[in-house]
Amino acid sequence: MVNIQVEDNNGDRRELEVIVDMGLNLMEMLKAYEYDIQATCGGMGLCATCHISVLEGGEGLPAQNDNELDTLDALPDAEPNSRLACQLRCNDDLNGMVIRLKALQEA
Repeated sequence: MVNIQVEDNNGDRRELEVIVDMGLNLMEMLKAYEYDIQATCGGMGLCATCHISVLEGGEGLPAQNDNELDTLDALPDAEPNSRLACQLRCNDDLNGMVIRLKALQEA
């Protein structure tokens, strides 16, 4: 298990325990915690409904692949620290990370 924090639109943070030995990606874990992520593409990195900003602790994350970069490039609110949660495997590299769910900001 590792811990991450999810920041909401008001700046309040909720700490989550993330299981790292089940082969899940971060999007699946966020859905398990009942965050309203549509995941209409099924985790293929195409719909961006799992768009997050990594606010802290993203130094150990893997580089973005071309598909993720293309999807993020099409978003008007993408930032240099934007990622797709479906493209991040739950592993020890996530420990201590702080994220904000971007796709939910319009809701």
